[in-house]
Amino acid sequence: MSAQESGPALDRQLALSRAGGDMELLREIAVLFVEDDCPRTLAEIRAAVAQGDAAKLENAAHSLKGSVANFGAPSAVDAAFRLEQMGRAGQLGDSAETLRALERALSIVCSELTAL
Repeated sequence: MSAQESGPALDRQLALSRAGGDMELLREIAVLFVEDDCPRTLAEIRAAVAQGDAAKLENAAHSLKGSVANFGAPSAVDAAFRLEQMGRAGQLGDSAETLRALERALSIVCSELTAL
């Protein structure tokens, strides 16, 4: 695992509380995120960065940020938020680098979610 400067990739207690304390529900939500929501939204973000589409980047990053926030995943939330802000400002100069940071964070988060 890569070193996390800000602690664990996700906050299991927060994620469980967001699922109403229901571990089975949390597992179901995690599977949906890992198998559908994350790959689909990440593909939208990659396409927006490649196409230089600021509005698409803002919307897709905002959506992903909300999803990963439910799992208490600060590194992924931070990277998605930075991409959202770049899209909003129309300043995509550092978007490829920030996308790589998001991909690294999501890889760890998805691994931890899969292990739930």
